Amino acid sequence: MDGKEKEVTLDEIKKGDIVISKPGEKIAVDGEIISGRAHLDEAFITGESKPVAKEKGDTVIAGSMNFDGYIEYRAEKIGKESTISEIVKLVVEASNTKAPIAKVADKVSGYFVPAVIIIAILTLIINILIGNPFGTSLITFVTILVVACPCSLGLATPLAIVVSQGLCASNNLLIKKSEILENAQKTNTIIFDKTGTLTYGKLKISEIKNYSDITNKKLIQKVGSIEAKSSHPIGGAFLSYMEENKIKQLEVESFENVAGQGITATIENQKFIIGNAKILETNKIKNTHKDEEEELSKKGNSIIYVAQGNEVIALIGVNDIIRKNAKQVIKTLNEKNIETIMLTGDNQETAQKIASEIGITKVISGVQPQEKANTVKKLKEENKYVMMCGDGINDSPALANADIGVSVNSGSDIAIDSSDVILVKNNLNSIINLIKISQKTIRNIKQNLFWAFFYNALMIPIAIGVLKPIGISINPMIASLAMVISSITVILNALRLRATKLN
Repeated sequence: MDGKEKEVTLDEIKKGDIVISKPGEKIAVDGEIISGRAHLDEAFITGESKPVAKEKGDTVIAGSMNFDGYIEYRAEKIGKESTISEIVKLVVEASNTKAPIAKVADKVSGYFVPAVIIIAILTLIINILIGNPFGTSLITFVTILVVACPCSLGLATPLAIVVSQGLCASNNLLIKKSEILENAQKTNTIIFDKTGTLTYGKLKISEIKNYSDITNKKLIQKVGSIEAKSSHPIGGAFLSYMEENKIKQLEVESFENVAGQGITATIENQKFIIGNAKILETNKIKNTHKDEEEELSKKGNSIIYVAQGNEVIALIGVNDIIRKNAKQVIKTLNEKNIETIMLTGDNQETAQKIASEIGITKVISGVQPQEKANTVKKLKEENKYVMMCGDGINDSPALANADIGVSVNSGSDIAIDSSDVILVKNNLNSIINLIKISQKTIRNIKQNLFWAFFYNALMIPIAIGVLKPIGISINPMIASLAMVISSITVILNALRLRATKLN
């Protein structure tokens, strides 16, 4: 306000204030850039795995990470008006409007128990009216109530659910609500977020084109040691590669960052120039590898040129890598006639490339959190049973609105809180296991209910005395034993779920 720069708390920022963001800092509030340029990481909102270039006139979102630039922006949305607050509001609304799912056993018991009581009372009255002793009539009344005790009906559903939850836990599936195990088998449409769900969500080295006389390992050791000094996310890709392959860092000298182009540094008395095609032009290095650059770009890579002296010695492709078993999971779901959809905030070209590679035919790209939630609602209105699988803050409204929300364990806290199921080891194959366990669980519940009904259908007439003329009758003690046997049958049948074989 007075033209001077000063440090304030988040609560002190007001609409119209000019806020400064330096490299390595997070954007404090939603706003519009009035000067400067930088690369911002907005993956938690947009799903875009690569940093987005921002300059004057572009909007910034609170929570975005500023990687490499100095910008000044005007505060526009504060507190409850911010993008993050809107997402939280959407999640709360969706969670509050979810309808409870009625249990099968509850419905059955609601009819069965009153029916048994009526039968027992009528039997008591009829026995008295036809002249049977009151004591004998009362014993028959009690026998009917004991033999028809709905213990097995009460155990049929919850016991199968408990066993199934244990089976899920042993297969790295954390189930928050028991009804998920009853309903996952209804799923006919699964929506996948791209970044962080179908892909790892972190940039990794995908391809190395080495034109030098040194090995790839030595090349990455030198380039990675230099990239480690950079704050750019591409540097993280090299660090991850070096850690995975146990490559030690070398000492770096004369490190210099060239804004918007790359970096230069010296290792072992050799000067390296690393960056995009622009850094080659700046250093007047002839680019003789444009065909290879185009080839890598078509695969969705960010291209890193490595030059030594006046010669390009390598091209390195950095990309967001598809999860190991994603392609097989999509193939299996398609074979089961379950529609798969990619729903992402990323651009159409990148999204389509990933989708084509793993076998997803329907892609909805460039969508914001509210649009993701609306897509889920629209599919549900078409009478589809929707499962949503995501990991980011931007996915949370859709996760909350879906019939079943599934989050990978590496996802954001709000995504995990909004979901019904968590994939503990980030393994997409667990989704297939969830559906299979649900199918087995429902089948087991139906078997339990059948045996409970079969038992009652068989024993209630005997308890009434229908077979007395041929000398077959039971008393309350035998009826209680029969009731226990019925419950044991249901228990043993439910325990068979533990033997379910999964992938």
